[in-house]
Amino acid sequence: MIPEIEKASTAEIKTFQEEKLKETIKYLNENSPFYKRFFKENGIQISEIKTLEDLQKIPVTTKDHLQKFNNDFICVSKSEIIDYVTTSGTLGDPVTFALTDKDLERLAYNEAISFACCGIGKEDTLQLMTTMDRRFMAGLAYFLGARKLGSGIIRVGSGIPELQWDSILKFKPTYLITVPSFLLKLIEYAQQHDIDLKNTGVKAAICIGEPIREQDFSLNILAKKIIKDWDIELFSTYASTEMSTAFNECEIHKGGHHHPGLIIAEILDENNIPVPEGEVGELTITTLGVEAMPLLRFKTGDMVQAYTLPCKCGRNTLRLGPVVGRKKQMIKYKGTTLYPPAMYNILNDFSGIESYVIEVFHNELGTDEILIKIASSTISEELLLEIKDHFRAKLRVAPKIEFASSQDIEVIRFPPLSRKPVDLIDRRL
Repeated sequence: MIPEIEKASTAEIKTFQEEKLKETIKYLNENSPFYKRFFKENGIQISEIKTLEDLQKIPVTTKDHLQKFNNDFICVSKSEIIDYVTTSGTLGDPVTFALTDKDLERLAYNEAISFACCGIGKEDTLQLMTTMDRRFMAGLAYFLGARKLGSGIIRVGSGIPELQWDSILKFKPTYLITVPSFLLKLIEYAQQHDIDLKNTGVKAAICIGEPIREQDFSLNILAKKIIKDWDIELFSTYASTEMSTAFNECEIHKGGHHHPGLIIAEILDENNIPVPEGEVGELTITTLGVEAMPLLRFKTGDMVQAYTLPCKCGRNTLRLGPVVGRKKQMIKYKGTTLYPPAMYNILNDFSGIESYVIEVFHNELGTDEILIKIASSTISEELLLEIKDHFRAKLRVAPKIEFASSQDIEVIRFPPLSRKPVDLIDRRL
């Protein structure tokens, strides 16, 4: 199930997207209170926006715009809105997104072709290990996508290893949709209860919410821990509520594939200019085909690298490498620039660490400080020194680390309204 446009030449994809862009600009100018005002205030003549390069004539849209003018982004009447979702609020207050029936159909199509990218077909059954409630778009998208593709789906929800294993053994899903660190809990439960991991019927896991690859696409430490005990294929996926679109790996595992019929992707520098090919920049997106709340040149806050060579799977679309980090979560610590994923990778390397949470805050001088709380059955000064030495070897600096109970860390990682674990608490915001 590869859309024909994804197998087209780069020039054909560009022409196709430029036609979609003109339709989107016209729609925004006619229906969006925010963009109608935005175009006027910035002197934008929409008739002049004809090519992807012309996008640079338009200022970017930011999360601050979304938070300040949330309702002004809605392009339809309330009677046309079928569903409401909210962002997770990782980098600020949650933002509400409205969806029409057409938007839900687009969401289903996006997830169907994204699942197909990972090799999922009509004969497969997926076990959904994330919530569909709490105004969470992702769980809904996975359900709609499986339905669109014709695959079976088991809606178990998050957590509860015992219930997950009951469903796996009873219904024999071929794919799991889960936060990858939860797979370690499933492995631990299986080992404690004599469940044979070699005969589960599970072929692969679609990994959400946490990185499983290094920047060179090799598996990171978390992923290596998983496959050491459970021989399943791991697929990385990247998506957000604002994009209503996913970038999923194919079987080649060399980046998440772009769907040109659904989104325009730019990789921009600090001055909102496209970075040279091969460099890291901030992913900035323009949604295509969204009816209720389209976005134009929206800065996601995620720092990524794009890859443009054709993929061996037959798709000629742009691919995104693993997220380097979130721009607002960049930490300047003792003269070194850090992103949380690099710290997660180091902590995941220690089997003695049962769970952890990273807190970032400003000290009395206004500079960044890092405190890592870890839970371990082996509380010793030797373990702390070993972790710090590992940090110095990999990142050149060692943050403050202290022990805490698993219960205390879980309370921090799962705030009352959270829909997924929070590994970084940024108190600078």
